[in-house]
Amino acid sequence: MIISQTPYRVSFAGGGTDLPAFYRQEAGAVISVAIQKHMYVALSKRFEPSVRVAYSRTEIAETREHVEHTIVKAALKMVDLGPHMEIVTIGDVPAGTGMGSSSTLTVGLLNALYAMKGNVTSSKKLAEEACKIEIDILGKPIGKQDQYAAAFGGLNYIRFNTDDSVDVQPVPTGPDTLAELEKRALILYTEKKRDADEILKKQSEGTAGADKMRVLREMRDLASEMRGVISGRGNLDEFARLLHIGWELKRSLGFGISDAFVDDWYATARKHGAQGGKLLGAGGGGFVFLVAPPEKHEAIREAMGRPRELKFQIDRLGSRIIFIS
Repeated sequence: MIISQTPYRVSFAGGGTDLPAFYRQEAGAVISVAIQKHMYVALSKRFEPSVRVAYSRTEIAETREHVEHTIVKAALKMVDLGPHMEIVTIGDVPAGTGMGSSSTLTVGLLNALYAMKGNVTSSKKLAEEACKIEIDILGKPIGKQDQYAAAFGGLNYIRFNTDDSVDVQPVPTGPDTLAELEKRALILYTEKKRDADEILKKQSEGTAGADKMRVLREMRDLASEMRGVISGRGNLDEFARLLHIGWELKRSLGFGISDAFVDDWYATARKHGAQGGKLLGAGGGGFVFLVAPPEKHEAIREAMGRPRELKFQIDRLGSRIIFIS
């Protein structure tokens, strides 16, 4: 048996510029961080002459061709380990909540499959092949940031070039700054799930307009500015201010990214001490990420109705194999 552990991510700025509709015209960039919430993929050979896949439901298929889970089916074709496999996935965070779950699964599954084959696989290869599965093979209207964040881990500035290449640049931030960011951050659940693919499809189709391109360009440049602000000892007050500016830019795009509920929620958080924040992922629901002085956290929780939350801790390792029997 092989078990992989792969982190989810929190994107701070630049989301949307990782879509080909933008970066094939001019380079895009995001700044994001992997967090210590994970997708686990357990993989083993199966005695029965079938493929068993367990996720939110359980499938037993005669061959990999009959597997209904599209990511699993595509990964099994890419890394051929024979016809009899057992695959179990367990996630700390539900799908459709803005944490990059489908890409985290794809990266972790590929890592486990290659480990079962006896191969040690680079983070770069895992990210590239996860992009190939999700974007090229399955035709999902998504960007490339989630795959690279999951594969590499840590806090990174990720650049998407016009030739489809991707550069991952770790942000050189001091441990005291990262520890302080972990203290200031809140991740609160809106209790709303959404179809990210539909929102991203609308965004890709609407990117060509001059006004949308201008906003996306500002979001990309903000990611670069944010990298400078958080580097070294960092200025987290300025980081939070830029986070707020980035969210205002993103919601101005439309495409169903925000709604009245999310806007009210965020305004309430700001009123009770949040310096900045954003809705994670494509928009429409999921988790809200906030930065606020720790002494303001209780007031924010109370004002927002004490929603469920995730503890924000940075994962510095990326996708890895944690068990081999």
